[in-house]
Amino acid sequence: MHSFDFSKFPLRAAGIALLFALAAAACRSTPEKLPPPPAEPVPVPAPATPAAKAPAEPAPPAAQPTPALSGSHLRRGQWAELPGWREDDPAAAWDAFLTSCSTLKVQTAWQAVCAAALARPRPDRESARQFFESNFLPYQLLQADGGTEGLATGYYEPLLRGSRKPTSRYRYPVYGVPDDLITLDLPAFGIDTREPRLRARLDGRRVVPYYERAQIEAGLAAVKGREIAWVDDPVELFFLQIQGSGRIDLEGGGVLRVGFADHNGHPYRSIGRLLIDRGELPAERASMQGIKAWAQRNPDKLREVLDYNPRYIFFRELPEGLGGPLGAQGVPLTARRSIAADPRYVPLGAPVFLATTWPLSSKPLQQLMLAQDTGSAIRGAVRADFFWGYGDDAGREAGRMKQPLRMWLLLPQAYPLAP
Repeated sequence: MHSFDFSKFPLRAAGIALLFALAAAACRSTPEKLPPPPAEPVPVPAPATPAAKAPAEPAPPAAQPTPALSGSHLRRGQWAELPGWREDDPAAAWDAFLTSCSTLKVQTAWQAVCAAALARPRPDRESARQFFESNFLPYQLLQADGGTEGLATGYYEPLLRGSRKPTSRYRYPVYGVPDDLITLDLPAFGIDTREPRLRARLDGRRVVPYYERAQIEAGLAAVKGREIAWVDDPVELFFLQIQGSGRIDLEGGGVLRVGFADHNGHPYRSIGRLLIDRGELPAERASMQGIKAWAQRNPDKLREVLDYNPRYIFFRELPEGLGGPLGAQGVPLTARRSIAADPRYVPLGAPVFLATTWPLSSKPLQQLMLAQDTGSAIRGAVRADFFWGYGDDAGREAGRMKQPLRMWLLLPQAYPLAP
């Protein structure tokens, strides 16, 4: 999320009043007075029994137009160009693809391909490959300068220890969305920016940026009463915000699953980069694991370092039984088959073929993925955050991943591309 200079777009009091005015209306009905009953019962002939009707089929959702995607960052490719395409097993991404279709199937460009996928039996390796080759066109993603190489990082679903109530051990709150957080829809005001929605708050009759991390931690935001749970480690809570979702092992039994709900609108800053620049950590040790180890050695410096990242994430409790954490597409993520990408260049839900390497390795990692999530640090056409899944093993791979990347976007043949 890029920062936004509010001084460039002053909002006068009248505009604010129009933006945030709420209209309330109440209606009340009075029951009519019933007529007195007849003096004697009046016989009523029994109506003929109507023929039973089959329940009406629910109407299919109306088709929605697919927003056109700019083709300036795309180069039409051939399947033979995709390194490792013949070695990958596209059937392993089939369930993730069907999950994407659960929301994409209402869009005109996706209707035919999703209907065909949902109607067919589960394919094997070769028939899945033939399905994608017959129904999609591969486009290599390009950087702004025409380059083809970008960056792959990783994320995962962590497990924290916590409680529904604060205690001396569990004293770091996981907050839901505060009541004073508002969203400005800039296009509605005729303001064209890269970030169409800004998070803000009211200060009297002024609209100002929302509180930064340090201010929220100091209690300035309206977060009291918005606690979902309390956890025992501020560093784990910080990384929960970076991952965007996780599970909390509750004291007394049970597991609570939380997912991204909103953010405070401030840009993300890397504390790993801060520690490198300060000479606290060498670059090769500035992974998630390295930062956690540094925090254990330097508790007196921890709060200042965490506050260097002004971005703050608010959560919501997720229902039980989900197959994975919910991504920005609104569907559960699939371990090792879902990625976060920049939706300005990669439509949410689209298949993407990645050509990268395993963490801290030159071993190829080349496979079909689904772009089902986004992230504040995931910016650019050739940029992906690889979802490794849940648990310590997934966390180890995610924390070490910082690899070179090439990407191919797979689009249905009917997908609209703007010049």
